[in-house]
Amino acid sequence: MKKRKNQNPDARMGLLEHLGELRTRLIRSLVAIAIGTVAAWILYPHILEFILDPYCETLGERCTLRIDEPLEGLNTRFMVSIYTGVAVAVPVLLWQAWQFISPGLHKHERRYGAVFVFFGVILFVVGCSLAFWTLPKALTFLMEIGGEDLFTEFRARAYISFIIKMMLAFGIGFEFPLVLILLQKLEILSHQTLRKHWRYAVVGIVILVAVITPSGDPISLLALAIPMYLFYEFAVLYGLLKEKKYKKNNNEIPMREK
Repeated sequence: MKKRKNQNPDARMGLLEHLGELRTRLIRSLVAIAIGTVAAWILYPHILEFILDPYCETLGERCTLRIDEPLEGLNTRFMVSIYTGVAVAVPVLLWQAWQFISPGLHKHERRYGAVFVFFGVILFVVGCSLAFWTLPKALTFLMEIGGEDLFTEFRARAYISFIIKMMLAFGIGFEFPLVLILLQKLEILSHQTLRKHWRYAVVGIVILVAVITPSGDPISLLALAIPMYLFYEFAVLYGLLKEKKYKKNNNEIPMREK
């Protein structure tokens, strides 16, 4: 394993300095979430209409939600606003995470912060979109499995929580390749280790997806588990290509000196 050179001096900060840096990143992330939450509170009617689309597509014209408690409408609006605020703040959250991690990278690797954030946002959006696309199929499965004699009318908070958590689970799950690539860059993992333990990875991915997806239906499980395993293989391929490039560059240096 190659030695890490030209690291940022900040990588050798003491524990208190690291904690201070973490505190700064967390505060900035919370401010971004708060701003997103306020914007979502204002745009709540439009967001709610968007969230209702899978329900209406499944039930047709009978897509009404039930409220059983006086405060449920207010609590639902708070919940939608906060979760939407988190989703909107994803670019800032990724950037703050990169700023906290980057001192442990090589000097030339720290230039890729914008690329990291760009692909992180793209993957998050793609994951949320895939979840939204599978939701009508998941809802149909969940409603039909109970039998035809059951009348379907969801509680507002339960349904909206289900939709938002499903989209966030897919969005976060699609960040999987970035995590594996970063772990390889930090030399915590190697592509050999990932390749060796791929069977455990399959089982772990299935268990993780079953836990983080609130529905538990096979459609949603497969829709997230299959891309996550493909991301796992992509991370292995990335590590292999990176190692070959490193070896090639090291072999070319003495040849040029001759």
